[in-house]
Amino acid sequence: MSRTPRVRAPELTGRGWLNTGGESVSLRDLRGRFVLLDFWTFCCINCLHVLDELRPVEAKHAAHLTVVGVHSPKFVHEADPEALAAAVERYAVEHPVLDDPELRTWQAYTARAWPTLVLVDPEGYVVAQYAGEGHAHAIDRLLDTLVAEHEAKGTLQPGDSPYVAPVPTPGDLRFPAKAVPLPDGRVLVADAGHDEVVELAGSDGPVLRRFGGFREPNGLCLLPADVAAEVGYDVVVADTVAHRLAGLRLADGDVRTLAGDGRQGLPGEPTTSLSSPWDVAWWRERVWVAMAGVHQLWTFDPRTGVVEVAAGTANEGLLDGPLAEAWFAQTSGLAVSSDGEHLWIADSETSSLRRLDAHGVRTFVGTGLFDFGFRDGPGGSGEAAGLLQHPLGVTVLPDGSVAVSDTYNGAVRRFDPAVGAEGELTTLATDLAEPSGAYLADDHLVVVESTGHRLTRVPLGAAVATEGFAHTTQRPVTEIGGEVELVVAFAPPPGQKVDDRFGPASQLFVSATPPALLREGEGRGTDLVRRLVLDPAVGDGVLHVAARAASCDASVDGVVPEGAACHLHQQDWGVPVRVVADGPGEVRLALGGADA
Repeated sequence: MSRTPRVRAPELTGRGWLNTGGESVSLRDLRGRFVLLDFWTFCCINCLHVLDELRPVEAKHAAHLTVVGVHSPKFVHEADPEALAAAVERYAVEHPVLDDPELRTWQAYTARAWPTLVLVDPEGYVVAQYAGEGHAHAIDRLLDTLVAEHEAKGTLQPGDSPYVAPVPTPGDLRFPAKAVPLPDGRVLVADAGHDEVVELAGSDGPVLRRFGGFREPNGLCLLPADVAAEVGYDVVVADTVAHRLAGLRLADGDVRTLAGDGRQGLPGEPTTSLSSPWDVAWWRERVWVAMAGVHQLWTFDPRTGVVEVAAGTANEGLLDGPLAEAWFAQTSGLAVSSDGEHLWIADSETSSLRRLDAHGVRTFVGTGLFDFGFRDGPGGSGEAAGLLQHPLGVTVLPDGSVAVSDTYNGAVRRFDPAVGAEGELTTLATDLAEPSGAYLADDHLVVVESTGHRLTRVPLGAAVATEGFAHTTQRPVTEIGGEVELVVAFAPPPGQKVDDRFGPASQLFVSATPPALLREGEGRGTDLVRRLVLDPAVGDGVLHVAARAASCDASVDGVVPEGAACHLHQQDWGVPVRVVADGPGEVRLALGGADA
């Protein structure tokens, strides 16, 4: 099998290390072992998927593999070392993590997307690079081949991992996500860090019961009493890491699976498999589901058990319009408007507040995947427009306005759609620890402070003046010519092949911001190579590229091996570009593989 030319792996540099007991780690320290670098950022649902995908690979190859997380932040908040430490604990990262807030190691390895995986061999050379999720099986197979090679060469040496487990945070709640009040004053909390739903006597009361059997639950929906009596459970739980909807009966604590077959679903697959459901809300006689993992909204009918896609193409981004054509980006919070006509949406990766009705989707705050901030102001996209930073929750207030849990700004914001032509965004409270949800209690808002591990009461009449800021995620700009060939490189893992017997095995979608940047080459196709013509008059912009490729276990002497399977590899890129005279004529993106 041909491989990429031998390239010496650059050294790991950053602000510091986590999960090492305070010690620094270098590639020289790890010589003699395979090193898998996982470039991630803790806001990214695809990065969280990869953390889970890699766990069995880490366990199987523990004797000769060290995984190193390289945290290269997208949002300003993610560059806060305390926020990163909390995320490493929250997501049970069990390997060393390099804090890379200035993207120094990210740039040294020419990473272009979150997540990116780079495999370094025991001699310190890069042997493979992968972008996106779905590559764990490929890395496993490649390691099986390379371990034998390096054992034969004598270059593979045993050694201990530098991982040192952090001390867990004690307390009744641990990284709570959302909370809902019960009619008698009790409160249910999705306690993600304990993998439980917790029942409290009140917002500041003691724990009454704990319901287990979940995996990082994030959303809760209390069913209407008549529906609950009919179906036999009271609460629908968005059981995020288990990729399922669960039903909880409060009378006896019974927990049952309502939807999801236990595996992470991929775009275009049957709705028997879910992908990181993050929040749930009762609207129009259905449970609406923020399916964060595939950037869509789904519905679940508790009476029939039917699960359907309701909105979104599965492309990640911000695009308003009819439900079937809209783009979402890791939707994480849902709330029904006071008149019951609309569903408010916190679309976290675009830092946006959006609203859905039967006809389509409209954005009130937010402009795209890489623009965010902390600013009061009107809605819309003007220079003075209000800005959010990765909001995870929305709560409708008695006057019809919306409280937004502005998570990465540590604030609760208030958006009033009735003010002016575009509405108005103001601030209710600041200095909160990653607020991720809230509910109404008399004249207060009870806010779930996720990294504060508590519920906090905020007066509804409060108002806070803010200085504000606007920010665009900074990534290296690629200079290119006016006509280029876009190549998404992909090589099947060892023992697999691209199988197109039942149709095209790959898909490529290309667009641009601003749209005028791309004269030719926009749209969807099945070839992973495409000619693009760009407008030099536009100059700077972002190419949005979404690619998928499928590979299947190859037959041996015409016989398909037992347990043969197919795998989907996928990734979205946002590539900042600048059109220059005599610029390079190729843009090459590595979807995955030792040949990529």
